[in-house]
Amino acid sequence: MEGSARMEGSARMEGSAEAWAIVACGALSTEISEISGRRGWPLKIYPLPPLLHNHPEKIAGAVRELLPEVIASHQRVAIAYADCGTYGALDGVVEEFNIPRLAGAHCYDVFATPERISEIMDEEPGTYYLTDYLVRSFHRSVIVELGLDRYPDLRPDYFAHYQRVLWLAQQPSEELRTLALQAAAAISLPLEVEVVGSMGLERQLAHLLRVNS
Repeated sequence: MEGSARMEGSARMEGSAEAWAIVACGALSTEISEISGRRGWPLKIYPLPPLLHNHPEKIAGAVRELLPEVIASHQRVAIAYADCGTYGALDGVVEEFNIPRLAGAHCYDVFATPERISEIMDEEPGTYYLTDYLVRSFHRSVIVELGLDRYPDLRPDYFAHYQRVLWLAQQPSEELRTLALQAAAAISLPLEVEVVGSMGLERQLAHLLRVNS
């Protein structure tokens, strides 16, 4: 009887609107929401603040703090972060909870593949990357966070070794292109654009959630 009740409960969870969960970098939450809606995945997104990327030493702790609650409420759980500058600390959380994360060193790997990022760095090591999220939030995420709105003379201290800005565009538009040009101009670098789409993220999410891709 007890076993039957557990099976019924599991079946209800599988069919519920929140059967699966992603603990996600807030910078990826828009793309994840679009993908899950289009694919019809019963997925709840738990976004963490995107500005954690300016303090990567805090990412693993923030994920660890949230996971027990998420695991208790959902049948399938995954972590939508790459390593993201944690230098292996996030992998410690992955091992502790046996919850998978996105492959790669950072979200640029996820969108463009590690092989393509390696090629880009061979072409020009001084490449500063933008994603759609960073294009939209550049003033807040970069200019304000680095203090360049108050101390513009610091720009060379941060960007002297960069030679270009490369926007890895997921859903390019004229509005985003204008914002990307403004972002590049703000740090006095030329803009290049490479359209990568969101299929890399979609494939990885399908793999993490054990969905046929």
